[in-house]
Amino acid sequence: MTLIIASRPNAYTGSPLDRVAERRTDDAWIAAALASPEVIIVPVWRARSLLRGVDVRRPEAVFLAGPQAAAILARADHWAFLGLRDGVPVFSVDVSTEDNTAPLLPDGLEAGFADLRATMGLLNGHDASVLAHARGLMHWRTKHRFCGICGSACEPKSAGHVMHCTGCGVDHFPRTDPAVIMLVHSKGRALLGHSARFPTSTMYSTLAGFVEPGESLEEAVAREVFEESGIRVTNVRYHSSQPWPFPASIMLGFYAEATTEEITIDPEELTDARWFSRAEMHSPRDHGFMLPRGDSVASRLIEDWLASE
Repeated sequence: MTLIIASRPNAYTGSPLDRVAERRTDDAWIAAALASPEVIIVPVWRARSLLRGVDVRRPEAVFLAGPQAAAILARADHWAFLGLRDGVPVFSVDVSTEDNTAPLLPDGLEAGFADLRATMGLLNGHDASVLAHARGLMHWRTKHRFCGICGSACEPKSAGHVMHCTGCGVDHFPRTDPAVIMLVHSKGRALLGHSARFPTSTMYSTLAGFVEPGESLEEAVAREVFEESGIRVTNVRYHSSQPWPFPASIMLGFYAEATTEEITIDPEELTDARWFSRAEMHSPRDHGFMLPRGDSVASRLIEDWLASE
């Protein structure tokens, strides 16, 4: 099997932040950073990011600073320190309890809270990474207000990166769920599937699934492919990874060679799966289907496989 190298970075990678994790437990340093006149705030509202230009396909991230940052910090449900950007402290702030976001934003700011996925991979790579980081961390904070062991309330520690149980004293840390996503190929064709969960009825994408306890990544690839499509694979090879904060995964991309060809789908996972030729995948619209959007690692897997012919 030819080794296919990732041709370019995946969306939501390449963060410009220095996370300086050693500063998170320095309460005095964090307090000074929050009060800094240069502090940058990355607001999150109900899992949405502050963006402008989405409707005209020129999305830009909007970060708040100065008096705008101080105003939104005063209304924050919770916050977390993300890191330093060129030496300037950056914090994520969740304001999801606000029913009306207009008072949170500066007058005349032509921006609003939107789903990060609506940027379709067009957002500046560094900014996209920061927004994804903020979204994922705020999701975790929202979902871990109470201890999963004893049910007591948790309080934030370590600048928002630990939720400490006030009952049993256990510390809860942000979690990321590993998922494998793989392009299975054979004889110049690729296996793609359609799920009822996809945004359009004609979209086909690579197969994917979560890694189970006690399972290697290669084993997860083989198991998920067989469970979803009935296809057996070999020569599993890593391609690249991508943080996927929708809501809290790390996508681990692979290629795998099929050793069987007859498809038997799991109807609970897929509504259809097919073998597609390179010619069909080079011009999907001409053949009545769509490929995944450009911000996904699935798109990168397909793109690099097509380029390897």
